[in-house]
Amino acid sequence: MPGEGEGKAATLVKADNVRDLFDSVDLFLFDCDGVIWKGDKLIDRVTETLHLLRSKGKKLVFVTNNSRKSRRQYAAKFQSLGLSVNEDEIFSSSFAAAMFLKVNDFPPHKKVYVIGEEGILDEMQLAGFTALGGPEDGKKHVELKSNNLFEHDKSVGAVVVGLDQYINYYKLQYGTLCIRENPGCLFIATNRDAVGHMTDLQEWPGFCSFLFSSDNFQCFLNYIRLNYSPFVQLRNKLGTWVAGAGCMVAAICGSTQKEPIVVGKPSTFMMDFLLQKYNISTSKICMVGDRLDTDILFGQNAGCKTLLVLSGVTTLSALQDPANDIQPDYFTDKVSDLLELLGP
Repeated sequence: MPGEGEGKAATLVKADNVRDLFDSVDLFLFDCDGVIWKGDKLIDRVTETLHLLRSKGKKLVFVTNNSRKSRRQYAAKFQSLGLSVNEDEIFSSSFAAAMFLKVNDFPPHKKVYVIGEEGILDEMQLAGFTALGGPEDGKKHVELKSNNLFEHDKSVGAVVVGLDQYINYYKLQYGTLCIRENPGCLFIATNRDAVGHMTDLQEWPGFCSFLFSSDNFQCFLNYIRLNYSPFVQLRNKLGTWVAGAGCMVAAICGSTQKEPIVVGKPSTFMMDFLLQKYNISTSKICMVGDRLDTDILFGQNAGCKTLLVLSGVTTLSALQDPANDIQPDYFTDKVSDLLELLGP
């Protein structure tokens, strides 16, 4: 069922319509980066806003494409920022990857190779799977010479690719061989995010916050940028290229000639999992996010109400650009506008 805002211009949340939105929703889904916080700093009056929603009986769930942390690590972050959020209220793309394997009866004797960080490894282990790779393989190298056999584990049954600031040729080669040579090996992407909010404070869910030092590897990334759409030409303060999770996924797409199973937003997998857990109609859910192509599309794909906040990636001019064909039901500057409009 299409989202209500699809095909018409978004409505600014105001005093005369906020109550209609509020009363029609039982469950609010919140993105984190650019909505709840920027880096290690909460966005203005988020704490009071979440408290108001809970006091009015609204259920809150936090859904993020950032795979660098596990739910346990996210719960610790919420706590460090003074927010009381438990693990059951958090759905990260790292958790979604583990749950995808779980609900699809991934064989317990098979292993998972991770091109990603600790969040994915943690969730795989919590789900009972044996995971290889991750940051440790970022220290390994490949010798490209004749008669040099690159060994890989034949029992790997899935390769999971997410944001990885330690990506290198070794990981790409290992993941490629697993997918190409291990019969039935799954290729799973936590997300294909192209852009992140580029500030000093905010975590970049779609970008690696490091600079490439290898000229050869930089040339490879430039090749991916020119040939695969998930790599977007953006620069940080120093004018240096930064690579997104979509670039890492595209690299494996290119070497394996296969498309991944995407478990993060805007894929419906996380939504299907949420609907089963909460047993609620999508008409009673509102997705709140700062990205049109992931958060808002995620909500629309499921038939949820959608609220765009302009405190993160998307600007008002981008929303109102005639070329933009993703329109949320509502938009506002920041989450705490709900607090100010609804009152005590």
